[in-house]
Amino acid sequence: MLASKLFGDKLNFDDTEITGIAYDSRRVLPGNAFVCIKGYETDGHKYAASAVKNGAAVIVAEDKVDVDVPVIYVKDSRREIAKLACTFYDNPSKKFRLIGVTGTNGKTTITYLVKSILEAAGKIVGVIGTNQNIIGDKVLMTQSTTPTTPNALELQQLFSEMVDSGAEYVVMEVSSHALELDRVYGCHFDCGIFTNLTQDHLDFHKTMENYRNAKAKLFTLCDKGVVNFDDAAGRYIAEKGDCEDILKIGLGDGCALTAKNISITARGTDFELDYKGIKYPMSIAIPGKFSVYNAACAAGAALQLGIDMDTIRRGLHDASGVLGRVEVVDTDTDYTVIIDYAHSPDGLENIINCVQEFAKGRVITLFGCGGDRDSSKRAVMGEIAGRLSDYSIITSDNPRTEDPEKIVKQIEEGMKKSGGEYTLIVDRREAIRYALGFAKKDDVIILAGKGQETYQIIGHEKRDFDERVIVKEILASI
Repeated sequence: MLASKLFGDKLNFDDTEITGIAYDSRRVLPGNAFVCIKGYETDGHKYAASAVKNGAAVIVAEDKVDVDVPVIYVKDSRREIAKLACTFYDNPSKKFRLIGVTGTNGKTTITYLVKSILEAAGKIVGVIGTNQNIIGDKVLMTQSTTPTTPNALELQQLFSEMVDSGAEYVVMEVSSHALELDRVYGCHFDCGIFTNLTQDHLDFHKTMENYRNAKAKLFTLCDKGVVNFDDAAGRYIAEKGDCEDILKIGLGDGCALTAKNISITARGTDFELDYKGIKYPMSIAIPGKFSVYNAACAAGAALQLGIDMDTIRRGLHDASGVLGRVEVVDTDTDYTVIIDYAHSPDGLENIINCVQEFAKGRVITLFGCGGDRDSSKRAVMGEIAGRLSDYSIITSDNPRTEDPEKIVKQIEEGMKKSGGEYTLIVDRREAIRYALGFAKKDDVIILAGKGQETYQIIGHEKRDFDERVIVKEILASI
């Protein structure tokens, strides 16, 4: 692409061909535009010279850099790379209908439920999120992605791939980090979905108000919205009025789409959706009251997109479980092992309450908390697990650069307040071994926190740690 088309009136040098965009100097190719981004661990401005050495034709920067290629200075390089990526890839998100899902819990499940409903309507659907990026059954790969929402450049690359694959709709998880850091700048959403807001990511946002406001930004970018009106932050978003056409969902009063007559078993959940005075029976193969909220959010989005209730019912019924979300591990034992991604106070409370609704024996909860993340939720999660579980095992999650024993002790402070029975086993593999040996007939073990992850981060190193594999290895050795 010619530099004049990419940069427009910012161009102050002879026109040249731009072969691509990069923000990592190690991935710069000849003819690339290199964008200097200030991160939390380093500053891209330090690597401008390295980018030029690798072939960068132009540098985009906020601060002065001393290089022998043209430099375009901008006020906000994060927002600039988003705009450049949209232009370079010919604004791919305008070529399909885009649905964004934000909130603390439920995002991944809702994206798959929406996908199932739209596929029941005969649509070609892409998904971008925590588990994987897919279109139909095809997994799409990018150079690198963030845990939830890709960075602006990779996001537009993904969108372009999805256009090439024939996507008519794309459903994506939109994290608070992505909204705050302009990763979705330049995207326009046909529908935004808000699930709930509970304590998480305060290491980044500092306050719950900042966290809520970051989530609310999605509704400045969408034509229509769906919010969980039972949640205080959902009511705030609806009343703020950034999106005029918002469908309120919930179990309580004031909702246009209400879930009623809920029946939960280990096999799934049956309920009714009341819409405009008509009750529609629904069934989903995921147990738990929180699954009803997820299904109602997905159904609400489908309604906002013009999908009829019969198609919504078929889509929810046909939806399979999501990897790492209330996932039952095949153990061939007389007790049950469930893997769930719950890593926030609300997420942990939801999964334990869900399992208590159908467990015939004890509920044994094994969990930890991530290092280098919000430490204020650790004691809170300890108290929740101790209060709601029959027995708890406190262990490591992804300790990263923190001392795992220190993290475990902080969790224990809340556990002691609950009065619940527990043990401390810092090594997560040994903690799982203990749980499998401790369980009796009809017990349910919840392995919380890792979910779809197949690794554990210790220091700066990612080590193989797939709990499905580990459970089977331990059972084979007993």
